Amino acid sequence: MDKSFTIHDLPPSERPRERLQKLGVAALSAQELLALILGRGVAGESVMVTAQRLLSRFGDLRGIAGASVEEMSELKGIGLAKASQIKAAFEMANRLDGPEPGDAAVVKTPEDVAGLVRGRLSGKKKEHFLALMLDTRNRLIKVAEISIGSLDTSIVHPREVFKEAISASAASVIFVHNHPSGDTAPSEDDVKLTKRLAEAGQIIGIDVLDHVIIGGKSYLSLKREGLF
Repeated sequence: MDKSFTIHDLPPSERPRERLQKLGVAALSAQELLALILGRGVAGESVMVTAQRLLSRFGDLRGIAGASVEEMSELKGIGLAKASQIKAAFEMANRLDGPEPGDAAVVKTPEDVAGLVRGRLSGKKKEHFLALMLDTRNRLIKVAEISIGSLDTSIVHPREVFKEAISASAASVIFVHNHPSGDTAPSEDDVKLTKRLAEAGQIIGIDVLDHVIIGGKSYLSLKREGLF
């Protein structure tokens, strides 16, 4: 594509902003949505080219959502400011899956857990271990990120987990982590860690209600499977 091509070279009817106004946001392609978030390209290059460069590098919107600010800012036309804009846009979308401010979600089932955190874990390339802190009525107090990386006892330690729970005055906790592969089958380490945390919680007086594994659009409850 000619490097001198800019957004103004497109007919007005084909420009993302005009298409959104005429057809609605759902009609826009991923490239057009990214172009609108970015706002403008670099000198002599359309923002559409910059948006396509992001898609080519990371594959799709899910891949971009999982990319770090540093990874995105390495691309031509994407500095730290624009990379931060993109991360902020995805985070706003993630937060739509959570409760409204001041409206505490009630979490009782694996379905509740998946609905609450799936957006937050979508597209992550590493395993993220979260703890949902609940009060005596199973209302969500907070979601704490405990660790990032493959689960083992050196990364997820009961001390760190329950320090957060005690600080939040939680009556119970539910653990969640993602499998980037999409396979929700628990590993031996997943099961061992869950049992260890449940035992620690019993001693402290904070119930471990479940451990849910998220994989893409699927999820698995270790409690429901009878694994602890």
